[in-house]
Amino acid sequence: MTPISLENRAVLALDGPDAVAFLQGLITHDVALVAPGRAVFAGLLSPQGKALFDFHLHAGDGGAILIDVAAEKADALHKRLSIYKLRKAVTLVRREDLAVLAGWPGGAPADARTAVLGARWVGPADGAPAGADAYDAHRHVVGVPDSADIGTDELLWLETGADLLDGVSFTKGCYVGQENTARMHHRDKVRRRLVPVTLDCEPGDAIDVKDDAGRACGKLRSRRGDHAIVHLRLEEADKPLFLGDAKVAVRRPAWLESAW
Repeated sequence: MTPISLENRAVLALDGPDAVAFLQGLITHDVALVAPGRAVFAGLLSPQGKALFDFHLHAGDGGAILIDVAAEKADALHKRLSIYKLRKAVTLVRREDLAVLAGWPGGAPADARTAVLGARWVGPADGAPAGADAYDAHRHVVGVPDSADIGTDELLWLETGADLLDGVSFTKGCYVGQENTARMHHRDKVRRRLVPVTLDCEPGDAIDVKDDAGRACGKLRSRRGDHAIVHLRLEEADKPLFLGDAKVAVRRPAWLESAW
């Protein structure tokens, strides 16, 4: 396993005596689980339960929490957390000297979502070659959604697969968007999800997934060659589906199997 740097990710460092308590009341997972070698995948949601930010939390030096977030969202997340900070004893800075590193197959510490993605950690920014493009191809092959698929204020947190990828705690207590998220979980109301699919040919510019009667039942979120991630109504998964002229075959990797 040769480490690569995910240059499309950024690292924010949250420190101070109130750091854990501050995040605990805001995000979807249990911040107390973060430890050396043990990252946590989580989201910051709207009050309605839609995903605003998704990120990984890693243990930093001296009790700091390192937030691994899409680089294009880093400034917005910094601003959002600063609004919530008020008089909490925390500091929040962007760490340009640190980078998100990854490697596969296997390796430790394993990606917090699923081990099939390989290893993921934070380290010095000058130590590994850029590899975001290779990583994006890899995660499409193994069939796992990422920040590009989740977007901002578009999908409900459970629609992203977060409950199946260890991105939410249903026991830790309140956080922003918790009420709707918990209701969906306990009432089994997740009817649409991000799912990986395989295409049998080039789909052109099509973005709507349709059934054989031409009815829209999903949307393309990202694609790498014949592998793609779509936001799909689950009841349509076993029907003939099309993206433009391409036939769509829904994949069911192990992490997703319980959705059915």
